[in-house]
Amino acid sequence: MVKVLVVSNLYPNAEQAYHGIFTENRLRHLLKDADDIEIQVISPIASFPLKSFSAGPYAHLRKVPKQELRYDIKVHYPRYINIPKIGMKRQPVAMAKALIRQAQRIKNDGFDFDIIDCYYFYPDGVAASILAQHFEKPLLITAYGNDISLIPQNPFAAEQMVKASHQAVASSAVCQALKDEMVNLGMDENKVFSILHGVDLELFRPSEDRTALREKLCISGKTLLSVGHLIERKGFEYSIEALCELHDCKLLIAGDGPDRVALQRHAERLGVHTRVKFLGRLPQAELSEYFKAVDAFVLMSSREGIPNVLMESIACGTPVVASAVWGIPEVLTEEAGVLVHERSATALAKAVEQLFQNPPQRVREYAENFTWTKTSDQHRSLYDLCLQRA
Repeated sequence: MVKVLVVSNLYPNAEQAYHGIFTENRLRHLLKDADDIEIQVISPIASFPLKSFSAGPYAHLRKVPKQELRYDIKVHYPRYINIPKIGMKRQPVAMAKALIRQAQRIKNDGFDFDIIDCYYFYPDGVAASILAQHFEKPLLITAYGNDISLIPQNPFAAEQMVKASHQAVASSAVCQALKDEMVNLGMDENKVFSILHGVDLELFRPSEDRTALREKLCISGKTLLSVGHLIERKGFEYSIEALCELHDCKLLIAGDGPDRVALQRHAERLGVHTRVKFLGRLPQAELSEYFKAVDAFVLMSSREGIPNVLMESIACGTPVVASAVWGIPEVLTEEAGVLVHERSATALAKAVEQLFQNPPQRVREYAENFTWTKTSDQHRSLYDLCLQRA
């Protein structure tokens, strides 16, 4: 039995049910598909040093429990001090101290882990490299997206990430584009692997009665869906603006975030607000119903690894129109939708029209190539590599 200690700040908790849910999903399927591993998770929680600062940036995290059992996985949430905006350089060391204390407790309680498996390169991967040195354990680090496409713009962070990758037995990325960038940053190509995420083909599948589902959700006519955190890089403004050229289309936006009010006002200024509906953040089961009921899913991000929402849409049999950035072209082919090579509302509108004129016919069948079992098998093989090279 291989005992794995997972490290990632991207993990759900009682106060943030969807925060890093992709990490939890990956581990759930890994446990399901590999019967020879045990997992415990340390998900460090940032805290502000002044308790009296009740309205601070981490105030909402104070209710996160110190420990939870989620899907039979024990998850620990130790606190570490982080000062927003000025604490980036100190964050890995502060996080590492919390990880070491928590890992020692876990080890004392009988879970003598064999491998440290970290998700997200900065600060987590750098902190995990300190943890791995302390306990003399092999380290595996997985990159998700922004940790490679954005954070290395900071030279200090980039240097620390490359050092951590050299210490790690292996690193992986959720798409080839991220792997290529990791190598460009100076990571060892022979130690970096690309492992695509899978999709839950049971939860996300075509509706048996799409007409009834559309009636239930009050959906009629051509309807587009866009999903994600409402921030600039997700490109929701392009989806809204495209309605000025797609006069017979409506747009549903699922998600929440700091740009919600600005996006609502943008739709009002353009005069398309009666065709835009904000659904808020939805549970996955409810979100799957919308994927099944709409006519197309749109995603105009400026940066992505492999977007889970893209995979979920095609698993429901719903084609996708998405920006051709980072890992998206690796999974979105003409069998499942249309790539947009210019990040603009006009280009998006033309791509949607192209999709409706010639819709792909085997979207669900194409999605069946992306299984969690395949992801689990590839990741499990990296554990073997870690143990061999330890």
